[in-house]
Formats: sequence, structure tokens, C-alpha cells
Amino acid sequence: MKLQIFSAMLLMALFHHTKQQCFPPYDGQQPNPAGHNILYSGQQEFSLALLNAINRIMPKENLFFSPYSTYHALLIAYFMAGGQTENYLKKVLRFDQNQQKYDLYAAYKLDKFLTQHTAGNAPYEFTSANKIYVADDVAVRQCVSHDFPQELELYPFKKDAEGSRISINNWVENTTHHMIKDLLPPGSIDPSTTLVLVNAAYFKGIWENKFNPNLTKPEIFYVSPTKQIMVDMMHVEGTFRHEISEALGAHILELPYKGDNISMYILLPPFSNTEDSIESTLKQLNLQNFRKIVDRGSLVSRTVQVALPKFSLETTIELVPVLESLGVGNLFTVNADFRSLTNKKVSVGEGIHKARIEINENGAHAAAATAFLTWRMGDDEDVIQFRCDRPFIYLIYNGLTHTVLFTGVFRSPF
Repeated sequence: MKLQIFSAMLLMALFHHTKQQCFPPYDGQQPNPAGHNILYSGQQEFSLALLNAINRIMPKENLFFSPYSTYHALLIAYFMAGGQTENYLKKVLRFDQNQQKYDLYAAYKLDKFLTQHTAGNAPYEFTSANKIYVADDVAVRQCVSHDFPQELELYPFKKDAEGSRISINNWVENTTHHMIKDLLPPGSIDPSTTLVLVNAAYFKGIWENKFNPNLTKPEIFYVSPTKQIMVDMMHVEGTFRHEISEALGAHILELPYKGDNISMYILLPPFSNTEDSIESTLKQLNLQNFRKIVDRGSLVSRTVQVALPKFSLETTIELVPVLESLGVGNLFTVNADFRSLTNKKVSVGEGIHKARIEINENGAHAAAATAFLTWRMGDDEDVIQFRCDRPFIYLIYNGLTHTVLFTGVFRSPF
């Protein structure tokens, strides 16, 4: 009850504050109290669409990225956009077409505050920060400075493109606790750059049931029916939520982090004589099936012996073709409309996403033959073996905000 009252009070404070501002356009109505609930209403569907789109472009590679970070970068673009660009982004982000921008802005401010407040009390670390870097010779609407005081930065792209690039990279590196370095490669910022939108997300969690380092040992990982690689395999036995999903054609396991808000979900297809089991599961990973996974009532607590590779992975993804396939329209063209930011013509020419994950016995710092894991299991089986000794899909999910923070496909240790 205290949280509900506090949230309502904060929304009222935002209402009175924003009423004095010019962005977003005030229409004389109070913000929708349900705005916070729908800020991420489409984030799950967006995340699954993004995972499938990236997998289509990189079908043979290890994948790891943050849908949450990408979603937030596009969210900031949506706030700055107008006209067709705004409409494209609204569809890609899966917003209710009847939802007003002001409601979403109020929800964004509330979510930002609650995320920062939760970070100080949670047993895990999760931070997310947005930046709007604009060329210092662009006349930014004054209201943007008022409404995004922490996000907006004016940079001398024309006079010092390289220095600006280094400065942005340093901010990303510091925000991600030195996990992500050199996000913007040399040459990505030049004197013609007018706008750079950046989100940095960081997660560090401790397993609720830690793996015993003394049990970690080299074991076989079956990359394909014809290729095997040795990997350091971690082991733990405990009570975990587990189920077989006939719809997805995979075993499902939840590995919670301390605090019980954030968990890693692993989708493990059975080993077969073909290499398309991951693609088959991804094809069936729609919103309905996903919600059955993260709905804890659908998973059953069982004693499970877990074997999970110990690995570190970093990926860089060029987002332009990915997002264009999802329907961002003219976002990355010279015809992009950012009228909510400035009356001057500005554009974003590329999208770069870099993510890194480290999985070890302590937690995550933010991945054969049927004899190893039978597809069917009897109900009377006391201990279940869940061996991730072949390619699998994994997601780090925040049950508090109902958002997918990170996701990927682990295909090979190397």
C-alpha cells in the first residue's frame, strides 16, 4: 500500500512539474495512472521479435544482447521524434496506438525513479542510463533541456569528433562498470554527426543456488552432431522450477538470482541428428509461449542436477538491418523526423549494440546423444538431470518489471 500511495504522489508531482514544460505537448489532461503499467507492455513481444531477427542475420554465431537496452534507446528516439518517424517507432515498440506520448513520458520518469530506488536496496546490481548527445551547433528546444536534464548532452562533434567519441565511450564504460569498452569504433563519429542516442545497461547477480567451484571440470559440449568441444562445466543440485514445453520442443529451467526478482531461464532443445533444433524452438517462441515460461505457476519445483558451461561472451551487433526488418521505417535515413528535439534536420545514421556476459559459479556478471537428457521423463523420477551440453537459448528476465533484460543463444564455447 505504501508503494502505491508513493507512486501516485510521484505521478502527481510529475504532472505539476511537466505542466510547466513544453515537452511533451501538454493536452490539458492528467497523465494516465496506468501509464507505468503499459510502458513495457510491448517489451516482451519486442524482445522476442528482436531475438529472432538477430538470429536470422547471425544464424551460426553465439548471440548475446540486451533487448532492454535497445528498447530504451528506441524509446528515447520516440520521445524526440515526430510525424512518420514517431509512428514507426510506436509500432516497433508495440505501444498501444491510443496511448498518448505524455502518458509514456510520465511513465518513463516514474520507471527511472523506481529503478534507481530499487537499485539501492536489491541484492543484485542493475542500472540503466540513457544519453541524448546532440551537436552543440544544433538549436535544441529548451523544453528538452528541462524534461531530460540528465540525458541531454551537447557535444562539439564538428570541432572535435574524435574527442567526442572517446568521451561517449568513457561514459558507457563507466556506466557498465568497465564491462563494455569502445562501443563506438574509430570513424563512427565525424564532423557531420548531429545526434547520438545511447543506452547503457548493467547487471550483476548472484545465483540463489551457487555452483560449487570444486565440481567444475572439463566436459564435452556437443556443438553439432559431428563437432565436439571441451568446456568447463559447472554443477549444482537443488530445487529449481522446471518443465517440459511441448509447444517449444524444449526443457525449461529457471535459475533465480538472489532477491527473487531476476532469473535466468534456459530453453534446452533435445539433441537430434540435425542442427536446426534451436531454430525450431525460436520459431515457436511467441508471446503466448514465452509468458507461460515466466509465469511461475506453469513451472514445477523439482530436484534438478544442473550442468551449465562456464563462459564469457561479448558480441557486437549492427542494428540498422535488424531494426529495419522490424519496421523502423525512416529512422536511419536523412528523412527521419526529430521535430520534438529540434527544428533543424538531424539524423542517426547507424545503430551499434555491444553486450558482454560472464557466467561463473557465483552468478552472472550483465549462454550429444539422447542418453545425456531424455526428452520424456516419468512423473516418479526423483532427480532430473538438466545438462546444457549442447546449444541452448537463455534469457535474463526481471519479474518485477516484466521485462527481458538480456537474451542470447549459446552455440559453442569458442
